[in-house]
Amino acid sequence: MALIRPTGKHRRPSRISRTTAGAAGVAALTTTGVISGLAAPALAADSSADHASTGLTQAIAINDTLADEIDAQAAAQKQAAVEAAAQKKAEDAARQKAAEQKRKAEAAAKEKAKKEAEAKAAKEAKERARERAARDAERKRLNGYVAPVSGSYVSTSYKAGGAMWSSGSHTGIDFHAASGTSVQAVGAGTVVEAGWGGAYGNNVVIKMNDGTYTQYGHLSSINVTVGQSVTPGQQIGLSGSTGNSSGPHLHFEARTGAEYGSDIDPIAYLRSHGVAV
Repeated sequence: MALIRPTGKHRRPSRISRTTAGAAGVAALTTTGVISGLAAPALAADSSADHASTGLTQAIAINDTLADEIDAQAAAQKQAAVEAAAQKKAEDAARQKAAEQKRKAEAAAKEKAKKEAEAKAAKEAKERARERAARDAERKRLNGYVAPVSGSYVSTSYKAGGAMWSSGSHTGIDFHAASGTSVQAVGAGTVVEAGWGGAYGNNVVIKMNDGTYTQYGHLSSINVTVGQSVTPGQQIGLSGSTGNSSGPHLHFEARTGAEYGSDIDPIAYLRSHGVAV
């Protein structure tokens, strides 16, 4: 019965094929550093027999065990290279991620600082606007005029005739006011007279900032002194019926000078300063 030798991929390489391949593999592995040398006794045992059969004096035969070890070492080096590449890739990815996180953190900090600076600037601008508005309002108030008695009306007009007035006519206007009603400076100025004024009774005369004068007569009490600065709406006394008076009211005059007889129309004067009377 004839023996059938295995063929194809299942056939084991012949001794001479493995010897030749082994020799070539040793040369290549020695060159690349996989192995730097082989144990002389192990090689010598195989090479002495093979030299005679192959006639290749320089060939080195490697037995199956040593070939497996070389294959394993090559595979280990390849795996180590793969792992090293993977580790490097992971480290690069980690560095890139850290750099991106740092960039985002710096961008967020910069944006936060920008918003805080903008908020601070807006707050300061708002505060400056508020202060400017307050100064403007105060300036307007100080330059403004008000009626000498709030919520009142003129009960006796300017230049009204009658025996009650020594000049023959009324040199001011009378505002209706019960006794004790607050009387206020119509504008900003300086008190030049505060006390008894003869027919005017207790009276106050103020030199206004625009150079004119205002007078407040028949007061029951006085709350200011000569030389004192007053502002629009500041209380200077209380209404009454002192002096030449037929009953409680406020006598108000506007003058071009401090002297009696320099009177001007009080209603026109107040209206020229924006007071509705």
